Amino acid sequence: MKSFGSDNHAGAHPDVLAAVVEADKGQALPYGDDATTAEAVRLVRRHFGEKAEVLFALNGTGANVIGLQAMTRSFEAIIAAESAHINVDECGAPEKFLGSKIVDVPTLGGKLTPTLVERASHGKGDPHHVQARVVSIANSTELGTVYSLEEIREIADHAHANGMLLHLDGARLANAAVSLGVDVGELGSKVGVDVLTFGGTKNGALGAEAVVVLHDDLVAAMPFIRKQSMQLASKMRYVSAQFVALLTDDLWRRNAEHANAMARRLATGVEGVPGVTVTDTVAANAVFAVLPPEVTRTLQEEFTFYVWNPGTGQVRWMTSWATTEEQVDDFVGRIREVATAYAGKL
Repeated sequence: MKSFGSDNHAGAHPDVLAAVVEADKGQALPYGDDATTAEAVRLVRRHFGEKAEVLFALNGTGANVIGLQAMTRSFEAIIAAESAHINVDECGAPEKFLGSKIVDVPTLGGKLTPTLVERASHGKGDPHHVQARVVSIANSTELGTVYSLEEIREIADHAHANGMLLHLDGARLANAAVSLGVDVGELGSKVGVDVLTFGGTKNGALGAEAVVVLHDDLVAAMPFIRKQSMQLASKMRYVSAQFVALLTDDLWRRNAEHANAMARRLATGVEGVPGVTVTDTVAANAVFAVLPPEVTRTLQEEFTFYVWNPGTGQVRWMTSWATTEEQVDDFVGRIREVATAYAGKL
């Protein structure tokens, strides 16, 4: 399989697999009362602060549901970009399990602003309207863009000044941090985030996400919410071990640096290819490009990737910790060959 479809298509990093095997030795208490989980929590807190509440989950949708459920009541709303994963790629799970409405907002590049949030949070105090309670952003976004620290702080300040909380979907938080040149912990309470997910699955894990709670008033309910959300694994040590591996010797950073570098290599490689236009600056590990549908169909006979917008011909190419330079160069060479041949027929 030659895939540039998703960083989910990559396997687990060998160090993660080794950590899971190590955690398998002997017996341990269940439900997170084991030494491996304690170590994983310690390592997460090393980045996000000693007061952070850390709960491990099995997948990103579950992690988002846990975090958002702690932040909202059924008559309250979550403001998110219309392209947000919680809005378009989680089969309505947040709305089903929270009973809260998602107010989706058209954005430029998948990024909210205080102005957009203000426009979406109308009807304050009116019992006929849902009450805006949470602003949810993703970093990096579903469109491959990255919020700067200043942009997050501005949204957080606006939210807090208007009685709202800030949630961050960090399925690709490592890629965002590397893009900004900061530690992953800089994207937490230091910029006003109240609850975030720290993704492991797309960063070399088998399947592991962390919910990091940075708002003191939300901590007490979290263990119960995670259990009700069906995300409390009995043999939690296998989930936690993956974060031990990712957070040891900065493996999370090295994996994200490599994935981001491969995306830049891909984007640079297709510069000047006839009929191929990279539509946005490559900030993380996603490349969005527009190319003729005929070229896309030919390439998809050999490579896996998604058509993002059939109307415009936009496609998405994703790289991962496991993407090699040779794979990128092979893909670039094939794009150039197919696109040039198509252009010659016009």
